[in-house]
Amino acid sequence: GGTACVATGQPFDTAKVKMQTFPNMYKGLVDCFVKTYKQVGFRGFYKGTTPALVANIAENSVLFMCYGFCQQIVRRIVGVDRKTKLSDLQNAAAGSFASAFATLVLCPTELVKCRLQAMHEMQLSGKIIQGQNTVWSVVKGVIQKDGPLGFYRGLSSTLLREVPGYFFFFGGYELSRTFFASGRSKDDLGPIPLLLSGGFGGSCLWIAVYPVDCVKSRIQVLSMAGKQAGFMGTFVTVVRTEGVLALYSGLTPTMIRAFLANGALFLAYEYSRKLMMKQIDSY
Repeated sequence: GGTACVATGQPFDTAKVKMQTFPNMYKGLVDCFVKTYKQVGFRGFYKGTTPALVANIAENSVLFMCYGFCQQIVRRIVGVDRKTKLSDLQNAAAGSFASAFATLVLCPTELVKCRLQAMHEMQLSGKIIQGQNTVWSVVKGVIQKDGPLGFYRGLSSTLLREVPGYFFFFGGYELSRTFFASGRSKDDLGPIPLLLSGGFGGSCLWIAVYPVDCVKSRIQVLSMAGKQAGFMGTFVTVVRTEGVLALYSGLTPTMIRAFLANGALFLAYEYSRKLMMKQIDSY
């Protein structure tokens, strides 16, 4: 699921991070794509793909594993049998709980991804003199400068994004599946309803938490140049100096990516899960 998500949405994610961190450099999505292609080439759209793959595979593995456990916790809280189907709202709550665990593996890999994606802009803006644009060089730089805890820069903003965001993510996904099922079992839905449901869930997530993600990207990228203010400090600075709309820089590529990538994520997740369950049942 995580692999399908990255393969589908990485160019749009790269544009999102660039536009969030340096909103004055780009007039919009098309301008960002054109300038990136002219300056770095096609490979520029896939900077940070390796840590993005690691981040998405790790995050979604932990997320969906914990989602199952958190569904059981929700069943205990509401006092129903462990095989009882949860409501869409209860599934949303379970997804929100699960995201807190996923954040612990997501934050370090996303920090490396964001820094790689915005390395060219950091050099252009003069914030750093020379940046080595490989995964290992970024990892080594973080360890040398800040130690292992440096990988958790932006942890609070990542948590602020993930916990409420995944309530809307799983809530939107389950609500959409319920709509398409129309009284049938949601497990019998075909690929198109699953794609649309995943896309709807992803869109709900990003609409709800986009300003938080913008602050997170700035903290993780700009901390390359030195000590960066925390979440509230960065948030207030952006609003005061650039205005509220700066918190929505890069929203267009994010929404395109959210629909495509999360549709692919849930489609791959549901079908791979069914395939594995069939294999287990055959034993």
